[in-house]
Amino acid sequence: MGPMPTGISQSQPYRDEHLAVDFDHRQAILDSERMFLTRKEYDLLALLVEHAGEIIPREALLFRVWGYGAEIRTRTLDVHVRRLRKKLGSHADQYIETIFGIGYRFQPFQAARFFHSTLTKPAIVEKGDEKGDSLIRGGLATA
Repeated sequence: MGPMPTGISQSQPYRDEHLAVDFDHRQAILDSERMFLTRKEYDLLALLVEHAGEIIPREALLFRVWGYGAEIRTRTLDVHVRRLRKKLGSHADQYIETIFGIGYRFQPFQAARFFHSTLTKPAIVEKGDEKGDSLIRGGLATA
């Protein structure tokens, strides 16, 4: 099974003080310079940007960008996040936040960080097994 479409169908590009993402042309600009991203790096960035401010679990990112199921154990996500952060340079820590043990969250430039003593529900979750897990494959979490 191959990767699922990221679901990005918005024609409005994302833009802040440093970063612009044009979803229609599949390109990103950082400080007025085009970022040279691999297809997977772009897909990962676009998915994170599409869900800015929301936690996206590792399993959901692996499924939506690479088509990997929950049973696959891989470090490919970590490698791609590391490469993406390197390309984001000095802005990397502002934009991509690691939510330890859960996944990642994209924060728009100068957005307040969300530090809570309790975790918020992830934005995208994967379908659980048939034992009654409340997760939905590829969908957005609801309250």
